[in-house]
Amino acid sequence: MVELVETPEGLTLTDGEMSIRGDFSRLLPRLGASKLGRELLVKAAKIKGNPAPLAVDATAGLGEDSFLLAAAGFEVTLFERNATIAALLEDAMKRAELDPALSGPVSRMKLVPDDSVEGLRSLSTTPDIVFLDPMFPEKRKSSSVKKKLQLLQQLEEPCDDERELFEAAKNANPLKIVVKRPLKGPFLANEKPSHSLSGKAVRYDCYAFARR
Repeated sequence: MVELVETPEGLTLTDGEMSIRGDFSRLLPRLGASKLGRELLVKAAKIKGNPAPLAVDATAGLGEDSFLLAAAGFEVTLFERNATIAALLEDAMKRAELDPALSGPVSRMKLVPDDSVEGLRSLSTTPDIVFLDPMFPEKRKSSSVKKKLQLLQQLEEPCDDERELFEAAKNANPLKIVVKRPLKGPFLANEKPSHSLSGKAVRYDCYAFARR
């Protein structure tokens, strides 16, 4: 049985054998200015001439990608539809607010525990970037890290309507949509990107638009 428990380290999701919680402190080694500039996500999301773009992370999960964007200067709105995962993320953000090394980036993050498709349709501001990382419906290799992520997969199903998600992101009128994909995975909703940036395990597909 998977359940949330309070621990001295923070709100934790556990099944009795494995556990996972939101923790931005493990990203500290990646936060130096020169290191952040080399992050593929930051490169993919960068808007030339705009040092503080407005970003929407429509599939926030535990918020680590959003945190990296916020550390790079982005103002990020995070949508997470699963109440349990949103609770883990909210707890991680509250703990980060109390840590001087993490409080700067997290101050640029706003969590909305709601469905992203509806949220994208009702945004009060126009985002520069929409970031999508929908859960990919394929079996993963069973390393210990990925086994822990299986706890989250028990709570949230893979994206069941990629087209609806992509169209909602596009209709939000961003300058760019960035989609995180497995390195050899198909394009989201079969939409060919403007260009892609590839790492060892993941790929960032970038869709550029002229603002309407």
